[in-house]
Amino acid sequence: MIRKAKAVWKGTGRDGNGQLSSESGVLSETPYSFKTRFENEKGTNPEELIAAAHAGCFTMALAFGLQMAGFTPDELSTEAAVTLEPEGKGFKISKSALTLRAKVPNLDDAGFAKIAGEAEKNCPVSKVLNAAITLDAKLG
Repeated sequence: MIRKAKAVWKGTGRDGNGQLSSESGVLSETPYSFKTRFENEKGTNPEELIAAAHAGCFTMALAFGLQMAGFTPDELSTEAAVTLEPEGKGFKISKSALTLRAKVPNLDDAGFAKIAGEAEKNCPVSKVLNAAITLDAKLG
């Protein structure tokens, strides 16, 4: 399976701007720029998209893990906070912090922690990130 996205950029790094589009059409010439990445201008940025991908991938992996263990979640809600920090003359993504709040009937804390930990380690986005990944998972 291959998934595609495209970036088009015009101008310099600081003063230019670009658009991101995905094969599915979910992103369609979505604007991004220095200001959407390092300030709070409307648009997106690569780190936000990585955070969304990590949250989505992990949550789906957890849903499959729970299903395989015989549990059906009422709700799984995950936030991923991706940290971008300076490195040399550029930047690096150093961390992705997953915060999970879940409602899973008939599952104890120990079983939940085990299944959530396996999902964090085995989701494809976790595997591709060369960053520290933390998981704060709570039933509630």
